[in-house]
Amino acid sequence: MYKIIASTFWLGKNLVYLPTCLSTNNFASQLIFEGKAIEGTTVITSEQTAGRGQRGNIWESQADKNLTFSIILKPTFLAAEKQFDLSIAISNSIYEALAFLVPIGLKIKWPNDIYYKNKKIGGILIENQLQAKKIAWSVVGIGLNINQNSFETTKATSISEIVGKQMDLTILLESILSFIEVNYMQMKSSGTDKQKQNYLSNLYRYQENHQFIDLRNNSEAVFMGQILGIDVSGRLAIEKRGEIEYFRVKEVAFV
Repeated sequence: MYKIIASTFWLGKNLVYLPTCLSTNNFASQLIFEGKAIEGTTVITSEQTAGRGQRGNIWESQADKNLTFSIILKPTFLAAEKQFDLSIAISNSIYEALAFLVPIGLKIKWPNDIYYKNKKIGGILIENQLQAKKIAWSVVGIGLNINQNSFETTKATSISEIVGKQMDLTILLESILSFIEVNYMQMKSSGTDKQKQNYLSNLYRYQENHQFIDLRNNSEAVFMGQILGIDVSGRLAIEKRGEIEYFRVKEVAFV
């Protein structure tokens, strides 16, 4: 179904296509475990039957309609405490690729979901293997709703629903991989200061007053707050009653 990617220097040149699989992240992780991993290897499937999202959620996707793939990276230049830098680079890359199709209304929802207005287009699941305080390997799982037009939830949408036409999956995959390669190499050579600025400027509800649920200590207390940014480790900084508090994944949610 997918041909060798021609628009990148190294990312996606080793392309593994699986007609169906449980999880592309699991398959990619197995390649690393078996010592068969090559940086830039991209594992893509037409039908993922047990896809995983953040917080252990199941990622549902109709066969042959969407993009479901995983990329193997070897970011040994990143210290373990800077794992979120990779998340920033990947999120920005997907945003930039899709912004050509959806120039208005596209956002990155912390930590790394892709939203159109208040509906989810896709998500990213990054699984890192650490060694000596460095990231030895990363498996970047990406699931994007592209040509699917029916969902079990009203909180999801697709590129096709937004623009009113079907997309060429191969062309869109090439574009996404090109942006990832550029941002990844930029991160490797000069860090993510500029990319962090771009991430914040496209962040969902950034610097807006909104209701949140504090999930720490099982409190589920609702509060009004404003997202001010993220710290080095990727924690979300929210102004709450005049003070800044930091939240990790699973510790806060939008109402």
